[in-house]
Amino acid sequence: MLKNTEKKLPLVVICGRTNVGKSTLFNCLIEKNQALISDVAGTTRDSNLGTVEWANSAFDLVDTAGLIDAKYLNGKKTAETDIDSQAQKQARSYLDRADLILFLVDTKIGLLPEDKELATGLKRNKSYQAKVLLIANKVDSFKSASETAQFNRLGLGEPLIISAANGMGTGDLLDFIIRRIDKNKKNKKITEEIETEGITTCIIGKPNVGKSSLLNAILGYDRVIVSPTPHTTREPQNIEIVYKEQKITLVDTAGIARHSRNAVGFEKHGVLKSLSSLDKADIALLVIDINEPLTHQDAKLVQEIVDRKKSLFLIANKWDQVKTRDTKKWSEILYDKLPFAAWAPVQFVSAKTGEKVNKIMDLVLEIAAQRKLELSDSQCEKFLKAVVKIHKPAKGKGLKAPRIYEFRQVKHNPPAFIVRIGPNDDLHFSYVRFMENRLRERHSFIGTPIHIRVVKFKKSHTTYNEQKA
Repeated sequence: MLKNTEKKLPLVVICGRTNVGKSTLFNCLIEKNQALISDVAGTTRDSNLGTVEWANSAFDLVDTAGLIDAKYLNGKKTAETDIDSQAQKQARSYLDRADLILFLVDTKIGLLPEDKELATGLKRNKSYQAKVLLIANKVDSFKSASETAQFNRLGLGEPLIISAANGMGTGDLLDFIIRRIDKNKKNKKITEEIETEGITTCIIGKPNVGKSSLLNAILGYDRVIVSPTPHTTREPQNIEIVYKEQKITLVDTAGIARHSRNAVGFEKHGVLKSLSSLDKADIALLVIDINEPLTHQDAKLVQEIVDRKKSLFLIANKWDQVKTRDTKKWSEILYDKLPFAAWAPVQFVSAKTGEKVNKIMDLVLEIAAQRKLELSDSQCEKFLKAVVKIHKPAKGKGLKAPRIYEFRQVKHNPPAFIVRIGPNDDLHFSYVRFMENRLRERHSFIGTPIHIRVVKFKKSHTTYNEQKA
């Protein structure tokens, strides 16, 4: 059963109009540069989530998109489906679930009509009234603290004074938050849970292949915004879940396009963040649109994944739109275009209808286990004897047939092996590939890259057994 870990801690939500410093405060409190910061209004689309630990307590923190219309606070459903409307609806859903709401205003700009309108909307909504905390941001020194008096007119009480940019007052803010939520013991004893080792799975692919839709389908609710507009997702979205008692972090990334090297602004930032998320991941879910021909960019993305020694899982999305639904035929087409990733499993799914999406997490767990698989020395010796019996080692340079003295696993997660040959021997690269293929036949290593390194004995009078000892 899939569980969302976001609900286990008190939820504190940052809200306010655009450009008041919500993302800056979010990054400051979680002590990471997770949220994209820009002077451009509406930079934040999908809400960012992080966990804050302070004074032996903890809470989940959410950075929402800037509120642009108080109508989204009245609880009534709206039919708009554009990106901005989806962002506003998502912000409201977090406000509905919040234990505490941090309403942020900008001291430098001063009190604006939009602030008054949003404050009125928060006060009119009975479920928000008792949990709103007014925060006056961008107070760079205590000399300018008097400028915050104007916000008393909002009727939300005396504002707490902070500067998210330099950290002034944020310690007092955290103390206040902890006092407010400390009555609920669910914010205690979380260290062990947070430090539990999990599986980080990065959802990656070109723009508009359905990455965000896939994430929503896996979760079973609309966690991220979905739109046909390219680059709707601007920054990675990390969601922690528990599946079959295993913690998994799913990361939805910005689309990586063919011209990403020449990208600018939000697009360039999103691509860099996507590759950074891939660096931190254990498994990459490469999402492709099965209705579109595979391109050089798809192959390049696979190469990026393999070069980083990440496990790989191919997700052929939009399967509901395929007329001839022959999985064997389509698998052959994919592997023909991506021969260096023939070890990666492929799952044909429809994020739109939910078809076969429920199989993804089981495969993620299987791949994670295979990535950590360790073979004993005796297993490696048996494997070597069997392989040499099937096909004698092929020579590379020279006239002498090489001899393999040792085959041993030297690393796992991901697995790595060494093949030890004589000091004057040379093993053909095709034989190494042959060994890898037989290794996969015997021990699977599904979805996981295998690195086999050929090493030579140093020229000396010592025997193999002496060197091994």
